[in-house]
Amino acid sequence: MARKKSSFEKFFSFSRHRKRWGGGKFAVALTDYEPLKTRLVENTDKDWRKGHQEDIAEHIANLRVEFAGKAELLFEHAKLIVLIRREYKAKEMYAQFRAMWDKEADYLAENLNMRWLISAADTFADHDQHIADRSIALMTSAFATTIKIYETERYITASENNTVLQQRVATLQPDQPQTPLFDGMCLFRVGTDDTLRNLHWRLKPFFKQGAVGKIAAAIYERMQINDTAFARLRRLHHRSRTMWW
Repeated sequence: MARKKSSFEKFFSFSRHRKRWGGGKFAVALTDYEPLKTRLVENTDKDWRKGHQEDIAEHIANLRVEFAGKAELLFEHAKLIVLIRREYKAKEMYAQFRAMWDKEADYLAENLNMRWLISAADTFADHDQHIADRSIALMTSAFATTIKIYETERYITASENNTVLQQRVATLQPDQPQTPLFDGMCLFRVGTDDTLRNLHWRLKPFFKQGAVGKIAAAIYERMQINDTAFARLRRLHHRSRTMWW
């Protein structure tokens, strides 16, 4: 496994210094967020290029293309994450990021897409000084990443269009013996199981923990309505007292 570079190695890495050259031009301190909610990033004929650009000015110009037609506040949020990841005055930029979330958590949680909600969770996990917030953020990121991984496997094995086998659903009912998975785990009892309801109950107190809790709640809720195993099992669920949504 590749190891993470030490602070000493980072300091003497030319490429790391080059990635943040010119960052000062984009590090603008914001205090009034309200106008940025209604002011939209200008539309453009340019195509958004997915991926990383070495030059920070080029990268942020491409970022504006990604947010074309959306609120400036969402672009400013993404720009802060870019500056933090490129280690341009990371502590100062993180303080701005944290202040934005402390004041505009409801707006950001509702309007950011999953890509940027997960990036926000990663940023909290990497940089916040409060271990509780870092833990909630890491839990959120791990949850989203797990779904991304198994949905990727589902895609590459061409199993996304498989139909539900009702005869197998029938074997996963309370009146049937539990079906082993591995190492003592058993499969989910489709339609009745209380596992996801109990998970939701355990998560709910964390959803109330300030800005990072709102990120966790937003990501959890979107996983229930988009095409994930949660939503697919939800469609098969029929026991009301074990609903998890």
